[in-house]
Amino acid sequence: MRKLFCLFLFFITALVQAQKPEKLSSSEIYSEIEKLNFLGSVLYVAAHPDDENTRLISYFSNELDARTAYLSLTRGDGGQNLIGPQLRELLGVIRTQELLAARKIDGGEQFFTRANDFGYSKTPEETLNIWNEKEVLKDVVRTIRSFKPDIVINRFDANSAGETHGHHTSSAILSSRAFDLAGEKSAYPEQAEELGTWQPKKLFFNTSPWFYNSQEAFDAADKSHFLSFDTGVYFPLKGMSNTEIASLSRSQHQSQGFGSTGTRGSAAEYIELLKGEHPKNNKDVFHGINTTWTRVKGGKKIGEILAGVEKNFDFENPAASVPELVKAYRLIQNLEDRHWRDIKSEQIKSIIAASMGLYLEAVAGSSLATPGEEVKLNLEAINRSNIPAELVSVKLQPTGREISTNLSLTNNSPSVEEVDFLIPENINFTSPYWLNEEGSLGMYKVENKDLTGLPETPRDLKVEFMVRINDEHIPFERNITYKFTDPVTGETYRPFEVVPAVSVTVGTEVMVFANGAPGKIPVTVKAMKNNISGILEPGKISSWKISPENHIFDTLRKGEEVTFTFEVHPPAVQDKVTFNPVAVVNGTEYSKTVLQMDYPHIPLQTLVLPNKTQLVKLDIQKRGNLIGYISGAGDVVPQALEQIGYSVEMVDPAYISASSLAKYDAVVVGIRAYNTVEELRHRQTALFEFVEQGGNLILQYNTSRGLVTEELAPYKLQLSRDRVTDENAEVNFLAPTHPILNTPNKITSKDFEGWVQERGLYFPDQWGKEFTPILAMNDKGETSKKGSLLVAPYGKGNFIYTGLSFFREFPAGVPGAFRLFANMISLGKNEPTPPANNHNSN
Repeated sequence: MRKLFCLFLFFITALVQAQKPEKLSSSEIYSEIEKLNFLGSVLYVAAHPDDENTRLISYFSNELDARTAYLSLTRGDGGQNLIGPQLRELLGVIRTQELLAARKIDGGEQFFTRANDFGYSKTPEETLNIWNEKEVLKDVVRTIRSFKPDIVINRFDANSAGETHGHHTSSAILSSRAFDLAGEKSAYPEQAEELGTWQPKKLFFNTSPWFYNSQEAFDAADKSHFLSFDTGVYFPLKGMSNTEIASLSRSQHQSQGFGSTGTRGSAAEYIELLKGEHPKNNKDVFHGINTTWTRVKGGKKIGEILAGVEKNFDFENPAASVPELVKAYRLIQNLEDRHWRDIKSEQIKSIIAASMGLYLEAVAGSSLATPGEEVKLNLEAINRSNIPAELVSVKLQPTGREISTNLSLTNNSPSVEEVDFLIPENINFTSPYWLNEEGSLGMYKVENKDLTGLPETPRDLKVEFMVRINDEHIPFERNITYKFTDPVTGETYRPFEVVPAVSVTVGTEVMVFANGAPGKIPVTVKAMKNNISGILEPGKISSWKISPENHIFDTLRKGEEVTFTFEVHPPAVQDKVTFNPVAVVNGTEYSKTVLQMDYPHIPLQTLVLPNKTQLVKLDIQKRGNLIGYISGAGDVVPQALEQIGYSVEMVDPAYISASSLAKYDAVVVGIRAYNTVEELRHRQTALFEFVEQGGNLILQYNTSRGLVTEELAPYKLQLSRDRVTDENAEVNFLAPTHPILNTPNKITSKDFEGWVQERGLYFPDQWGKEFTPILAMNDKGETSKKGSLLVAPYGKGNFIYTGLSFFREFPAGVPGAFRLFANMISLGKNEPTPPANNHNSN
């Protein structure tokens, strides 16, 4: 049988965000017909975005035609971001979309649990303690019961405690337990009543030489329970191998720097049987599992019809298959097996539409709307085949309003109609559902159980086109979308979003008051619909004085915004509070901000988020004034330094010289700069000369692999993977009299209270005698780590290397982090300089 391949899989569900519609070629339609004739499924399980093996996902989906999905227990919130400043929840949204972009390439589907990626964990015990173990297990069981995989494959080894990330081991532990529990009625009985039980047939571990620490050990291992696949198969009609497809999928993880080059030739993958019957053929993972239409009652006749469609497919006239496809569709609707009925109904409808060139679209006149607002919709329908069809009606959801059309869709004659659509007052915002409620350190809070596990918020606003084809009424659902013509890229699609009537945005996440002077905070009110009038109130905060009591805004038009300023007087003592202004419109309070993130490799993201700003009164002094900052992988440290009164200039690495740096009191290098900025390979001499002439050079953390130069410091300095993940780990002062702990701010244990996610990461573990280690810390049960902050005099200045996670602490407004960093900059400088009150200009 001919094997044709579709790179960009035509996969339509209600969860796919509005993007440019895919229009399939004949070979792509044929590929979808092959998938329609395969009734088998595989679930791949791991912990984070980018953990998945895209070679196997693509192989199962495109070579074996199996329905394939990846369950990532977390959304990757705890990672770093190489493409922008977003961290935590915002990074999780980016990484979610990167996974969806990857699945569009390799042909898989995507699921999640409510587990929050709280950062690196050294043991599964710690992970499962911070996660709600029972609830995350419940989510894994739910995915198995709803997806109903025949085969489950774990990315990691459940017996690897202490050898890898605790999240990794935990994903395998929970998957293995869920494999058994999903088939038991007594396990999560309410869920079992709702979804039914499901027992997968086989559980595997995706092993490799990496898990054996060497190729030699792997070669010597007992492989009697292994299955192997050549995932380097070549698809002639695309001129591309499966591994090249997998590399394109892998490269969607841009925020993590996982760009991958495709390979060619054989590529062996191994899976080890953990539970279930071992296949007699070590290459047939579905051995003993019926993957034909005969696995469902009433499916035999459907299989016969579709086998004929596949055999007789006309690549020059795909529409010739439509009459038989419609027959099969009719029979599918009568299946008792609801699971396969729903899946195959969507697949075959997509194939019918593609075979006819049936184009159906609902486009809104704007990209944003609010509950209760009326929008214009342009409805387009066109049949580009000789198959007779009729657009019977159009139904607007969720209102159920039906418009009878009874329009004959003749070959290549477009129908375009404009209708008014009143958005319901009780409609949900389209923002990511897992961010609607405040969760815990380890778990997202999701009130609606039907949303649990979904990659995105389902779109409530959609249009159902009822089309009659060969006397069969077939409903085609389309999400409402938005499109416009970009002068450079042309036709551009964006998701259609539902947002609150008013967005309230404070100009900064953290506002630092470094002395007793008042500061001015800008707050922007933006109208998301026409004719918005109301009052902006700052709210009351104990011991802080905020004036004026309110600001009035009047008759703002949609998209119009106005910025007001509140003057804030901090208390006399060090303090940290939350500032959450509220706009009141016709008695309704609006306190959330509408935020958009736009990256070229994912759809534009519109989020409705709580608008909370940390107000931090610091007891702090500083020395020096002008800082040069060399950007790394993206952080907010420059803005944080400005908050405490420093003037910060961004330094272009291409133009670094000792003379150009001479004006700075200190130069700070951003996180992972020596992993991402190639130009630094050639600038170390100039940087070291800057230190020699009296400057302070502060290097923040870099990973130990992929350095652009090994000469990070003027003395011996070797990075490791040492880290302290417990943000509350005890900190001991190794050099209590060192100026960096005493001048101009006296650093005490109190300055290490309130840290978030971790103490630090990728500490050096070897260094020259010239360095003085300042701090010692360790996670429970581990030896002391002394490389988090190292200081060495060099000439007239100081070289400082730190793996402390200032890039996380500053956005969280941790007072001690600001005080310690000020001491690092001030080292060896003159008398303390009162922090400039430059935040008054905000």
